[in-house]
Amino acid sequence: MTKRFWIFALTLAIWFAPGGGINAVRIVAQTHPLRLVQTIPLPGVHGRIDHMDVDTKGQRLFVAGLENGSLEAVDLRAGKSLRTIPGFKKPQGIAFVRALNKVFVASGDDGKLRVFRADTLALLDTISLDIGPNRVLYDSRRSVLYVGYGGKDAGKDYGEVGIIDAEKDKLIADIQVAAHPAELLLDESGKRLFCFVSPNRTIQVIDTGERKVIATWPVSSERPGDGAFDAASNRLFIGTRKPPQMIVMDAATGKEVSSLPTVEGMDGVYFDAKHRRVYVSGGRDAETGAVFTYQQRDADHYELIDKLPTRQGAGTSLWVPDLNRFYVGAPNHDAEDAAILVFEAQP
Repeated sequence: MTKRFWIFALTLAIWFAPGGGINAVRIVAQTHPLRLVQTIPLPGVHGRIDHMDVDTKGQRLFVAGLENGSLEAVDLRAGKSLRTIPGFKKPQGIAFVRALNKVFVASGDDGKLRVFRADTLALLDTISLDIGPNRVLYDSRRSVLYVGYGGKDAGKDYGEVGIIDAEKDKLIADIQVAAHPAELLLDESGKRLFCFVSPNRTIQVIDTGERKVIATWPVSSERPGDGAFDAASNRLFIGTRKPPQMIVMDAATGKEVSSLPTVEGMDGVYFDAKHRRVYVSGGRDAETGAVFTYQQRDADHYELIDKLPTRQGAGTSLWVPDLNRFYVGAPNHDAEDAAILVFEAQP
């Protein structure tokens, strides 16, 4: 029998199946909760890509070219690189603050937090911190920026969370934690800051009013490095690297309520509140990167529903609910330029 015959037979089977026709074709076509809709090349960017942030109104994506020593500005409307700002030493954390018209960029190897005017990307200020600035997190309630640094890289047996006055570009306080912070998350009220301490396999809970650690919770797997928070269910989603797991923790008690395997080289964890999904990206030092998607059935029950291949070494990511887009940073490889892979969340 010919190939044409089998295609025709399959079409008839789909069409006349229960609930068939157009709806059945739609179900067959939509096999992934995330769909690749665009690939934006980053020519001249070499090596690992780290954290990102977005200007949703201006349709600009800010990307840390960690090994390239650069801040990359990407035009999302035009789908192309807009500008490269060189001269960083291991740029990592980025925070775009629309209300202040600022972009904050932390670079780990020189202990600097640089402040740029967001509309022109002119350098406004440089704040000197300790070695290792990585994660940055802005709290609009207090107009402060939290920055994690210190630890082994700084020659210390403890880490620090610096509090920056985001209006005055000034360090106003330090909070001591067990080791270098790998992730920083705020609860919905802004009263509790969750600090992931990777070397110690713990989550330290900081009272932001008292500016001190009030609880330390163990994590069952090693190297908790990325996470997300769901305010509705009061759950923390924790990505670990050894073994690679997506752990769900009660954010009130620190009790682990679920644990599922995840992608090797985990480097990004996000919660999609609209679709009640958790996205975990990974692939650092791996032959093929991937995004694992988990469906939230209720606060304590989750199901791995998809493993979507990306590109070699494509680990870091950013979920932007206002745009319904998931951005994955893919480093250059062989004849391929570095790129931002743009995925659209499907219903």
